[in-house]
Amino acid sequence: MTVPRLPHGECLQRRSVWPGTVRASLIGIGLCLALANSACIHPETRTMKTGDGIISRPSKYSVPETLDRVETRLRERGIRIFARIDHSGEAAAAGLAMPPTQLLIFGSPKGGTPLMLAAPTAAIDLPLKALAWQDAEGTVWLSYNDPSYLARRFGFTDEQIKTIVPLAAVIEPAAD
Repeated sequence: MTVPRLPHGECLQRRSVWPGTVRASLIGIGLCLALANSACIHPETRTMKTGDGIISRPSKYSVPETLDRVETRLRERGIRIFARIDHSGEAAAAGLAMPPTQLLIFGSPKGGTPLMLAAPTAAIDLPLKALAWQDAEGTVWLSYNDPSYLARRFGFTDEQIKTIVPLAAVIEPAAD
Protein backbone atom coordinates (compact mmCIF):
# COMPACT_ATOMS: atom_id res chain seq x y z
CA MET A 1 0.00 0.00 0.00
CA THR A 2 1.38 3.42 -0.95
CA VAL A 3 0.78 6.35 1.39
CA PRO A 4 0.27 9.65 -0.44
CA ARG A 5 2.50 12.56 0.47
CA LEU A 6 0.54 15.65 1.39
CA PRO A 7 1.68 19.20 2.10
CA HIS A 8 2.62 19.89 5.74
CA GLY A 9 -0.49 20.13 7.89
CA GLU A 10 -2.94 18.93 5.23
CA CYS A 11 -5.19 16.06 6.22
CA LEU A 12 -6.94 13.47 4.14
CA GLN A 13 -10.31 15.06 4.74
CA ARG A 14 -12.67 14.68 1.82
CA ARG A 15 -10.01 12.99 -0.31
CA SER A 16 -10.75 9.77 -2.12
CA VAL A 17 -7.21 8.43 -1.91
CA TRP A 18 -8.43 4.93 -0.94
CA PRO A 19 -12.23 5.03 -0.98
CA GLY A 20 -13.85 2.76 1.58
CA THR A 21 -10.56 1.69 3.18
CA VAL A 22 -8.41 2.86 6.01
CA ARG A 23 -6.13 5.67 4.91
CA ALA A 24 -3.06 6.77 6.82
CA SER A 25 -0.37 9.34 6.32
CA LEU A 26 2.32 10.67 8.60
CA ILE A 27 2.72 14.28 7.53
CA GLY A 28 4.97 16.84 9.13
CA ILE A 29 3.97 16.80 12.78
CA GLY A 30 0.37 15.62 12.31
CA LEU A 31 -0.79 12.04 12.08
CA CYS A 32 -3.88 11.51 9.97
CA LEU A 33 -6.01 8.41 10.15
CA ALA A 34 -9.26 8.01 8.33
CA LEU A 35 -12.12 5.68 7.79
CA ALA A 36 -15.16 7.13 6.02
CA ASN A 37 -14.14 10.59 7.20
CA SER A 38 -10.77 11.75 8.43
CA ALA A 39 -9.16 12.11 11.79
CA CYS A 40 -6.21 14.44 12.06
CA ILE A 41 -4.33 14.42 15.33
CA HIS A 42 -2.39 17.61 15.90
CA PRO A 43 0.22 17.00 18.64
CA GLU A 44 0.60 20.61 19.73
CA THR A 45 -3.10 20.92 20.60
CA ARG A 46 -3.87 17.21 21.08
CA THR A 47 -7.07 17.78 19.11
CA MET A 48 -8.40 15.76 16.24
CA LYS A 49 -10.88 16.73 13.54
CA THR A 50 -13.32 13.87 13.11
CA GLY A 51 -16.03 14.17 10.55
CA ASP A 52 -16.93 17.49 9.00
CA GLY A 53 -16.64 20.22 11.62
CA ILE A 54 -16.18 18.02 14.67
CA ILE A 55 -13.22 18.55 16.98
CA SER A 56 -12.16 15.77 19.36
CA ARG A 57 -9.51 15.63 22.04
CA PRO A 58 -8.48 12.77 24.30
CA SER A 59 -9.63 12.83 27.90
CA LYS A 60 -7.73 11.56 30.94
CA TYR A 61 -11.04 10.64 32.55
CA SER A 62 -13.82 8.10 32.03
CA VAL A 63 -16.79 9.04 29.86
CA PRO A 64 -19.04 9.98 32.81
CA GLU A 65 -16.23 11.84 34.61
CA THR A 66 -15.39 13.78 31.44
CA LEU A 67 -18.97 14.99 31.03
CA ASP A 68 -19.25 15.69 34.78
CA ARG A 69 -16.23 17.97 34.41
CA VAL A 70 -17.70 19.66 31.31
CA GLU A 71 -21.01 20.14 33.10
CA THR A 72 -19.29 21.71 36.11
CA ARG A 73 -17.36 24.15 33.90
CA LEU A 74 -20.53 25.13 32.03
CA ARG A 75 -22.58 25.63 35.19
CA GLU A 76 -19.79 27.79 36.69
CA ARG A 77 -20.24 30.08 33.68
CA GLY A 78 -24.03 30.20 33.98
CA ILE A 79 -24.59 28.05 30.90
CA ARG A 80 -27.76 25.99 31.07
CA ILE A 81 -27.65 22.19 30.87
CA PHE A 82 -30.67 20.96 28.91
CA ALA A 83 -30.08 17.19 28.89
CA ARG A 84 -27.60 14.40 29.28
CA ILE A 85 -28.09 11.29 27.19
CA ASP A 86 -26.38 8.01 28.02
CA HIS A 87 -26.33 6.35 24.59
CA SER A 88 -24.46 3.27 25.83
CA GLY A 89 -26.82 2.92 28.80
CA GLU A 90 -29.84 3.05 26.49
CA ALA A 91 -28.18 0.53 24.17
CA ALA A 92 -27.61 -1.81 27.14
CA ALA A 93 -31.27 -1.43 28.16
CA ALA A 94 -32.19 -2.59 24.65
CA GLY A 95 -29.86 -5.58 24.94
CA LEU A 96 -27.13 -4.08 22.74
CA ALA A 97 -23.46 -3.54 23.49
CA MET A 98 -21.87 -0.15 22.91
CA PRO A 99 -18.69 1.42 24.32
CA PRO A 100 -19.36 4.16 26.90
CA THR A 101 -20.91 7.11 25.06
CA GLN A 102 -22.70 10.09 26.61
CA LEU A 103 -23.96 13.36 25.15
CA LEU A 104 -24.41 16.65 27.02
CA ILE A 105 -26.78 19.24 25.51
CA PHE A 106 -26.24 22.78 26.73
CA GLY A 107 -26.52 26.42 25.78
CA SER A 108 -27.90 29.83 26.41
CA PRO A 109 -31.18 31.02 24.93
CA LYS A 110 -29.71 34.54 24.85
CA GLY A 111 -26.83 33.29 22.70
CA GLY A 112 -28.60 30.67 20.61
CA THR A 113 -31.89 32.39 19.80
CA PRO A 114 -30.33 35.16 17.66
CA LEU A 115 -28.48 32.47 15.68
CA MET A 116 -31.68 30.50 15.11
CA LEU A 117 -33.51 33.68 14.08
CA ALA A 118 -30.76 34.44 11.55
CA ALA A 119 -30.78 30.85 10.23
CA PRO A 120 -33.75 28.79 11.45
CA THR A 121 -32.15 25.50 10.38
CA ALA A 122 -29.31 26.18 12.84
CA ALA A 123 -31.72 24.75 15.41
CA ILE A 124 -30.63 21.32 14.17
CA ASP A 125 -27.18 21.99 15.71
CA LEU A 126 -28.33 24.17 18.59
CA PRO A 127 -28.31 23.95 21.51
CA LEU A 128 -24.66 22.99 21.58
CA LYS A 129 -23.48 19.51 22.45
CA ALA A 130 -20.45 17.81 23.96
CA LEU A 131 -19.93 14.11 23.33
CA ALA A 132 -17.75 11.88 25.50
CA TRP A 133 -17.04 8.50 23.95
CA GLN A 134 -14.64 5.61 24.23
CA ASP A 135 -12.97 4.16 21.15
CA ALA A 136 -12.09 0.52 20.48
CA GLU A 137 -8.64 0.98 22.07
CA GLY A 138 -10.15 2.31 25.30
CA THR A 139 -9.26 5.97 24.77
CA VAL A 140 -11.92 8.42 25.92
CA TRP A 141 -12.57 11.38 23.62
CA LEU A 142 -14.38 14.68 24.12
CA SER A 143 -15.98 15.93 20.89
CA TYR A 144 -17.92 19.05 19.91
CA ASN A 145 -18.86 21.06 16.83
CA ASP A 146 -16.21 23.47 15.62
CA PRO A 147 -17.80 26.96 15.87
CA SER A 148 -16.13 28.00 12.60
CA TYR A 149 -17.85 25.04 10.93
CA LEU A 150 -21.21 26.26 12.24
CA ALA A 151 -20.43 29.75 10.95
CA ARG A 152 -19.66 28.38 7.48
CA ARG A 153 -22.59 25.97 7.52
CA PHE A 154 -25.17 28.65 8.31
CA GLY A 155 -23.43 31.76 6.96
CA PHE A 156 -23.07 33.46 10.34
CA THR A 157 -21.04 36.63 10.59
CA ASP A 158 -18.22 36.98 13.12
CA GLU A 159 -20.53 39.16 15.19
CA GLN A 160 -23.30 36.55 15.20
CA ILE A 161 -21.03 33.62 16.07
CA LYS A 162 -19.07 35.36 18.84
CA THR A 163 -21.27 33.85 21.56
CA ILE A 164 -20.13 30.30 20.77
CA VAL A 165 -16.54 30.93 19.61
CA PRO A 166 -15.09 30.46 23.14
CA LEU A 167 -16.57 26.94 23.28
CA ALA A 168 -13.19 25.18 23.13
CA ALA A 169 -11.76 27.28 25.94
CA VAL A 170 -14.70 26.33 28.16
CA ILE A 171 -15.04 22.61 27.55
CA GLU A 172 -11.62 21.32 26.45
CA PRO A 173 -9.92 21.83 29.84
CA ALA A 174 -12.40 19.31 31.27
CA ALA A 175 -10.44 16.60 29.43
CA ASP A 176 -7.10 17.55 31.06
